[in-house]
Amino acid sequence: MSGTVEVRREGAMAFVTLSHPGRLNAMSRAMWLALRSNFEALSADEALRCILVRGESGAFCAGGDISEYPSFRFEEQSLRTFHEDEVWAGLQAMLDCPVPMVAQIEGACMGAGIEIASCCDIRMAAASAKFGAPIAKLGFPMAPREAALVQRAVGDVLARDMLLAASVHGAQRLYEAGFLLQVVPDDELPAAALAHASRIAALAPAAARLNKATFLALNRSAASELVPTAYRYADSPEHREGIAAFLAKRSPVF
Repeated sequence: MSGTVEVRREGAMAFVTLSHPGRLNAMSRAMWLALRSNFEALSADEALRCILVRGESGAFCAGGDISEYPSFRFEEQSLRTFHEDEVWAGLQAMLDCPVPMVAQIEGACMGAGIEIASCCDIRMAAASAKFGAPIAKLGFPMAPREAALVQRAVGDVLARDMLLAASVHGAQRLYEAGFLLQVVPDDELPAAALAHASRIAALAPAAARLNKATFLALNRSAASELVPTAYRYADSPEHREGIAAFLAKRSPVF
């Protein structure tokens, strides 16, 4: 199983569920492609008023599916293709979506998970949820546009700590930083997120779409200027060592 991104329509709402059993919904390449195609389709649905984004089985998304990485990450062009044509294309489809989005965050929200959550308009989390982007342990950086997205959403201090120190933070810390609208007891999150999404869906849809267009215009970033040189680390020893250590379940030596 390479994982799926499932979409279910119910009235004026859509439910998008990240599903990768046994991997805490880690994003595979197939899932990134599905994320893009699904959100492009949702964007074209003029009857849609709100989208609830969630993960399956008590986790949001634990990051990328690292078991796939040795097959493409150590060559610059294939690495660039992955981040720019697959990952960023999926995230951009979310950012371009004119429909309000609510993220229901449980369990692990790491790396790719925090990028996906950063694309949502409203984020609500279970009290036990954990957040971070500890890819420094894997020997590689976050791609420029992905890092800019996370920095805007979580704030400069936490973004730097997550990426430079591989720190993982609890839901309360992310609430204090302004990333989360609300932190609720674990067993209350599904109902609370659904109630908030339903509240949005009951309001004026044209006004919501205009507000989203304004937010998108305000958040455009110059990070794309860094893309031409961003993937030169592909064949570096620390990149290879970080991924090899993770897959071998040992500590990396940098």
